[in-house]
Amino acid sequence: MLVDSGLSCLAWRRFRSGTRGESRNMKNRVTTGILLIGLAGMTTELPANPPPAYEGMRLFASYCQLCHGPGGKGDGPLARKMNIKPADLTTTVRSRSDTILKKIISGEGRQTITGRDRHNLISDAMPEWGQVLSDSQIEALIAYLRFVGTSKHRLMGDPETGFRLYQQYCQVCHGEEGGGDGIMTRLIKMRPADHSNPLAMEPLDNQRLVNSILHGAGEYMPAWEGILSQAEVEALVSYIRLLAQ
Repeated sequence: MLVDSGLSCLAWRRFRSGTRGESRNMKNRVTTGILLIGLAGMTTELPANPPPAYEGMRLFASYCQLCHGPGGKGDGPLARKMNIKPADLTTTVRSRSDTILKKIISGEGRQTITGRDRHNLISDAMPEWGQVLSDSQIEALIAYLRFVGTSKHRLMGDPETGFRLYQQYCQVCHGEEGGGDGIMTRLIKMRPADHSNPLAMEPLDNQRLVNSILHGAGEYMPAWEGILSQAEVEALVSYIRLLAQ
């Protein structure tokens, strides 16, 4: 996977000077493919602040899915053991604001009309997570719950694997946060997809994203077939879904 840095530099010099007998478009595609693989293979640093929905997914797996279930439908193994009925979060969170969700999760504040604890609105067994999670963690959890409650696309792979792969192979063009502002955009006139834009990403189904990664798209998006496995591509798609939340 790792392309020698000297090869990348040579490819860049050829890109700048031109090569006889090649069309400009073909030269751009070939040398850019070499550059993308070389630079991406050398990029291993992870950002200090992963996207909120990604961090929320990890918190959900640790603290929520035992009761609410992996898909948030209220069918977790602990709920069955305790004979309780947690809320189906795929529908419940849609009608509640972030402020209300934060109070429900943290257990802070009472309703002004009934006086009931807000965290008991969902279930009498709902813990007060404000004693365990910080404000920023609760906000990240809410970002993931928004994905669970609003996205029509499932997570088809492992987002944690996708997170690592994205930083290694994708952020050089798409940027650490997926905004289409990676370092390659300063070297080549390209406009990578903005993976953080839900209006752009939500209409694209999972299979279309898989195909774009495997077979390439547009002038500069390389084809990763033969480099990334099917499972790795599906993991990337899942991480991109959380980036767009």
